[in-house]
Amino acid sequence: MLYLLDASVLITANNSYYGIDRVPEFWEWLRHVASAGQVKMPLEIYEEIKDGPKDEDKDLLYGWLQDKANKDALVLSEQVDETLVQHAVTVGYASDLTDDEVEQLGRDPFLLSYALAKPSERCIVTAEVSKPKRTRQNRHLPDVCKSLGLKSCDIFALNRALEFRTGWKKTDQR
Repeated sequence: MLYLLDASVLITANNSYYGIDRVPEFWEWLRHVASAGQVKMPLEIYEEIKDGPKDEDKDLLYGWLQDKANKDALVLSEQVDETLVQHAVTVGYASDLTDDEVEQLGRDPFLLSYALAKPSERCIVTAEVSKPKRTRQNRHLPDVCKSLGLKSCDIFALNRALEFRTGWKKTDQR
């Protein structure tokens, strides 16, 4: 299974429970599993974080993403299929979205398109939670994934599936 990360995963992990300066083992592990091809982030999602609001002197996530080894390990080396992006928008959200509504989707349709390319082999990891009553551009990724027949999970399910622990280096070397 290839786990595709949404921007919310890294942002929430760093801001809430796995701060880069507090739990560096998580970020080392993330680069490790990304290098092993188990976790990836589409370039469009990587750029969403990198191009977002930041204080370059204080934003540790921005610094982590700028590191060439982290970027090389994390970024998915595939080209987007525009027909799958359009399918994600029309089926996952609505076929008649206005330009403003499409803009509000951000880069989520790109993330969805990479999962749609190999749906049985890929799972979207997001910090968003299901809110099935939301419609159109306000839908959350777990609900859109369900509509598109895609797998989704949160960071904690990813950690369990790939067996993250703070002593992962010692365990991994056995």
